[in-house]
Amino acid sequence: MKKRKTKKSKDDQLTLVEHLTELRNRIIYMAVALVAAILLSYSFSEILVKDMIGIVPDINFVFISPAELLLSYIKIAVIIGLVVSAPFLITQIWLFVSPGLEKKERRTIVFSLLFGGVFFIIGGVFAYIVVLPLMIQFFIGFQMEGIEEMISFSSYLSLVVNTVLSFGLIFEMPSIMVILTRLGVVRSKFLRQNRKYIILVIFVLAAVLTPPDIISQTLLALPMILLFELGIFLSRIVERKRDAGE
Repeated sequence: MKKRKTKKSKDDQLTLVEHLTELRNRIIYMAVALVAAILLSYSFSEILVKDMIGIVPDINFVFISPAELLLSYIKIAVIIGLVVSAPFLITQIWLFVSPGLEKKERRTIVFSLLFGGVFFIIGGVFAYIVVLPLMIQFFIGFQMEGIEEMISFSSYLSLVVNTVLSFGLIFEMPSIMVILTRLGVVRSKFLRQNRKYIILVIFVLAAVLTPPDIISQTLLALPMILLFELGIFLSRIVERKRDAGE
């Protein structure tokens, strides 16, 4: 009996070592893939820079430090590299974590990742194509005699990245609502009953996140309202399936 217990303890130790080895290997795979994606993306940085400049052709950008443009290229390469390698990185994490999850948990996480990823991309593209040009034109409209505009490309890049990421996260609303409903944190009935208050919060949030003009606020508020309604619809479906399973 004592020997059997010792053998079991040894097996448990080997299992732990195997898990740590697998974790190390997957981290190495992820690091190699990310570095390769960043290096590859750097060669396309100039193309993206030209496209970003093309959004606002009336502005002549400058760089005010010797390394500013180079660092901007590197920043673009890192962001694009993360986006390109994200499916592989998420897959590696999933392959390591999924064996310890139940079937329902795996289905919920897979649905959330796919659904959330699609809406994040839609939100980012919408911000880049529609919202960003209007925001730039609005800001440039504030001009004063004796003050000449000199916009550094680094500050412009920061505005682009922050705007795209903000809209991408905002478009995650339906996914978050579905997850909360699936976990039983909220119910679709509560969302429907408090619809008018939530819409009011949406307009307030849109006013805070956008420049103080009705066009930008509307461009953000309307998609958020539509996403909220879509979230309610999907939450009702998930809720019915969850209650039926119970």
